[in-house]
Amino acid sequence: MERVVITGMGVISPLGHTVEEYWRKLVRGESGVTRIDTFDVSRHKTKIAGLVRNFDGEGLFSRKEARRMDRFCQFALAAAEQAREDSGIDLGAMDRERLGVFVGSGVGGLQTLVDQDGILRERGPERVSPLLVPMMISNMAAAMISMKWGAKGPSLSPVTACSIGNTSIGEAYRLIRAGALDAVAAGGAEAAVTEIALAGFGNAAALSTRNEEPQRASRPFDAGRDGFVMAEGAGVLLLESLTHARRRGARPYAEVIGYGASSDAYHMVATHPEGAGAYQAMKQALGEAGLSPQDVDVISAHATGTEIGDRSETMAIKKLFGKEAYRIPVTANKSMTGHLLGASSAVEAIALVKTLQDSLIPPTINLENEDPECDLDYVPGKARDSGDHPLRFGISNSFGFGGHNAVIALKAFRE
Repeated sequence: MERVVITGMGVISPLGHTVEEYWRKLVRGESGVTRIDTFDVSRHKTKIAGLVRNFDGEGLFSRKEARRMDRFCQFALAAAEQAREDSGIDLGAMDRERLGVFVGSGVGGLQTLVDQDGILRERGPERVSPLLVPMMISNMAAAMISMKWGAKGPSLSPVTACSIGNTSIGEAYRLIRAGALDAVAAGGAEAAVTEIALAGFGNAAALSTRNEEPQRASRPFDAGRDGFVMAEGAGVLLLESLTHARRRGARPYAEVIGYGASSDAYHMVATHPEGAGAYQAMKQALGEAGLSPQDVDVISAHATGTEIGDRSETMAIKKLFGKEAYRIPVTANKSMTGHLLGASSAVEAIALVKTLQDSLIPPTINLENEDPECDLDYVPGKARDSGDHPLRFGISNSFGFGGHNAVIALKAFRE
């Protein structure tokens, strides 16, 4: 079996357009949530989101190229190019039939669909863009990256809702580990902060309505939480076999050592109230990694800021880790970024890599009044340096609508 390492990372997020900016703001406890000003929110219950600001698709790509891609696809390609450059990989020097792209999106080109539906109704079918379908379908992010890179291995677009990033990383890890591929770009992208999605989530009473305090609205584990905050962006990681990485002289950031996936088989949108699927996925990830509860140094929680979600994840952690659950720091990145939906777990995987690399745990902000049923160490308010005890092992949780659960286990790469 091959060892699988992470050699490159790229991110587009409400906290910045580079890994360095994103990480710097994350450990400072800065919020990327603001009032929505990209469309009229006067009739919406929720008026806030984690927006990607000052993203210039036409500047990154040609004007023609940018106009042929939905915003989610532009995010994905931008993050992938960052990861490629960060890794230092020479695509021309590798066997690109052994290079894969696993990048998914929950809803794909939602804004493109809405825009073209408006054209259909106002101007007729003759004026609908012939690019509607290729711009809308969620597999196009993976397809565009594979075309840009000449990657001729498997090109997949997992759709496991908010678990997409971890699903992509985990499935890529298993193929590389088995020796079927040398490298895979893995991650997720989303650009769903649109009028229709805001209305849909809002009418489902899923979103925070703390509109007057946007930066304090995302409150995982806090007794005063009132729902999640939508956000947008992309995260892409380059995974390679250690053999391939060493052959080209790459310096890995971290190692993927375990992956667990499960289904709640319970409800369309609610997590299992006792966290049964979350427990199963975490248990699988630890088992595949060969880790005991005593080995884990940090947990990156899914933690959206919903009452049932936060409580069920806490229950699952307690069930799996027992008394160790109270020792392990649990961090909630969504308190700062908002919920990037299909991009969330890829962006959070990048944060976990940086956490292990720097032995520095980002805080959970806005945790001011702890829910009595959420009583673990959530690193409230301020980042935590591990001091004389370097962090070695961490897991990242991700759970999506429909009961999709995906968990990855990472190890700091220190030879």
